[in-house]
Amino acid sequence: MEGDGSDSLVTIKNIERELICPACKELFTHPLILPCQHSICHKCVKELLLMLDDSFNDVGSDNSNQSSPRLRLPSPSVDKIDRISRPASQRRSLGWRGWKRNSLTPRTTTFPCPGCEHDVDLGERGINGLFRNFTLETIVERYRQAARAATAIMCDLCKPPPQESTKSCMDCSASYCNECFKIYHPWGTVKAQHEYVGPTTNFRPKILMCPEHETERINMYCELCRRPVCHLCKLGGNHSNHRVTTMSSAYKTLKEKLSKDIDYLIGKESQVKSQISELNLLMKETECNGERAKEDAITHFEKLFEILEERKSSVLKAIDASKKLRLDKFQTQMEEYQGLLENNGLVGYAQEVLKETDQSCFVQTAKQLHVRIQKATESLKSFRPAAQTSFEDYVVNTSKQTELLGELSFFSSGVDVPEINEEQSKVYNNALINWHHPEKDKADSYVLEYRKINRDEEMLSWNEIEVCGTSKVISDLESNCNYAFRVRAYKGSICSPCSRELILHTPPAPVFSFLFDEKCGYNNEHLLLNLKRDRVESRAGFNLLLAAERIQVGYYTSLDYIIGDVGITKGKHFWAFRVEPYSYLVKAGVASSDKLQEWLRSPRDAVSPRYEQDSGHDSGSEDACVDSSQPFTLVTIGMKKVFIPKSPTSNEPENRVLPMPTSIGVFLDCDKGKVAFYDMDHMKCLYERQVDCSHMMYPAFALMGSGGVQLEESISAKYLEYQENM
Repeated sequence: MEGDGSDSLVTIKNIERELICPACKELFTHPLILPCQHSICHKCVKELLLMLDDSFNDVGSDNSNQSSPRLRLPSPSVDKIDRISRPASQRRSLGWRGWKRNSLTPRTTTFPCPGCEHDVDLGERGINGLFRNFTLETIVERYRQAARAATAIMCDLCKPPPQESTKSCMDCSASYCNECFKIYHPWGTVKAQHEYVGPTTNFRPKILMCPEHETERINMYCELCRRPVCHLCKLGGNHSNHRVTTMSSAYKTLKEKLSKDIDYLIGKESQVKSQISELNLLMKETECNGERAKEDAITHFEKLFEILEERKSSVLKAIDASKKLRLDKFQTQMEEYQGLLENNGLVGYAQEVLKETDQSCFVQTAKQLHVRIQKATESLKSFRPAAQTSFEDYVVNTSKQTELLGELSFFSSGVDVPEINEEQSKVYNNALINWHHPEKDKADSYVLEYRKINRDEEMLSWNEIEVCGTSKVISDLESNCNYAFRVRAYKGSICSPCSRELILHTPPAPVFSFLFDEKCGYNNEHLLLNLKRDRVESRAGFNLLLAAERIQVGYYTSLDYIIGDVGITKGKHFWAFRVEPYSYLVKAGVASSDKLQEWLRSPRDAVSPRYEQDSGHDSGSEDACVDSSQPFTLVTIGMKKVFIPKSPTSNEPENRVLPMPTSIGVFLDCDKGKVAFYDMDHMKCLYERQVDCSHMMYPAFALMGSGGVQLEESISAKYLEYQENM
């Protein structure tokens, strides 16, 4: 028995890393099971949600007020925990009611799991929808007891001095020694039926209650959802049409599978030990090979240093020799010119010759002297230095060598250079970089490098990220900046050269997240909205035929408006969308809340395009107010073209009609009262103008005839879905 207890103690100590919360890095406290099947402390879940909720409120306070469709009411800080776990029905009852119908959205319940870093959605019930991990809680308690073996739990009922307890009653929430337990739990009484365990200080009841029906115990298991449920969930709840089994059957099945897995691992213990020994040998071999590789690399670099030192010495000697030769020439020329000075050299000698009175002697001497003086005079008229001062011919050109040294790596012809796919790579709220590799199966991993390019073309240092696949999402990029991306492949210690750089320009402002609002002016007879509310289509057909009589007498069918479900009051925001190529007429831009009331409260069955300020038709009203700030700005897209509204600088039709980009971006600066439209393919501004932002602004769209608008999806990492194998 003593040996068994010792083995149990060793086992408990060996599983310590399994009992540490991935969030707080401490032993689990009241652990909850997340949808991804990882566990986390109850308090840690609350802290994560509070942190995300506060950050979301900070963003929401910049773009929302009481008329926002996603308004969140301020609450005291002491109520934050209750607000997170409050049911969605209660949250919806707090919504504001105004000219727009209530479309209050529940608070943030999605956060990355600290264990697997995958997004988990707690749903409308939030923390209330999570099960307690009683099994893990019990194991942690046993571990704590083993760790506190030196500190015994004393009996709560003994007279002083108390004795060491031997068992704890879960019903009485007290610990007893043997004698006190017999006294307070006599045989044949109700207390004798109480549940007792070993000495513990944790008396929490071990009962799983249904999150949906809080008074019902869990007694069944849904095979479709892979989660425990109660009988009310099966009778009339969310699992009424699902296949369920009894808890005992699920318990038996899972226990058999887990037992088989454990038996298999125990049976392979010798194999695991041999593999551990092999890994130890591989680690030692890797260490030796790594040191050898370092020595080889140092040798190669020392050879390069020797070559550079030799070339350096040769270049410096050539420069010194050329410098000495030029200085000698300048010195000789300077001495010649100094001889031209009075009382010095040639001039002094000529003055002495002039004193000669004998004519024959003078002519004999002066003739040669006259030739020399003429040459000196000519040199004064056309002064030329004897040598050049510039050493341009001696400037060392190291550009090619610098480029080669920059690409210095463990190169092997067996690893091809990966190529970045420009069509599949894009930047929105984050940057998505895709690449393909001709020898994909031969590459172990890739290193993606990126750096910011300053406006003065200054290159900053590269940031490196190791990637196992052929795509990566880069976050935390600055707005309105150019970034360069490149990738290289690794196979073991062999590295390929870097790919050709890809330059991407980030949006001019943080990305604004919204969906189409189906509760505010949405005409479901003319418009079709998908379930995600990120795509809307215009139904052209029967309704257009019904308006044929009005068209015949000179009227036009109306535009069907749809807006975003989030408003903006201040700050800079950016969003993007795609217009289907088959679209006949789509208007997109921004509109204030007071203009929306006019559009949506007083719809016209048939209106003329002349009433629209940015319609592109010639009208006096448009010309009169083209320079003034309006409460809305819309550009027209249709027939694979973008029609820019009239302005004093672009009145000609050819300057106002542009090819339709793949994706169109909208930049709204509420502080400066300005809106701009961008070609997302090149992040180029197509059109910009002032807009009145005194009221709440909404993303606005209008469709007529056949057409479709798809909101640009935010770039996020594609996570694997972890499912329990049962």
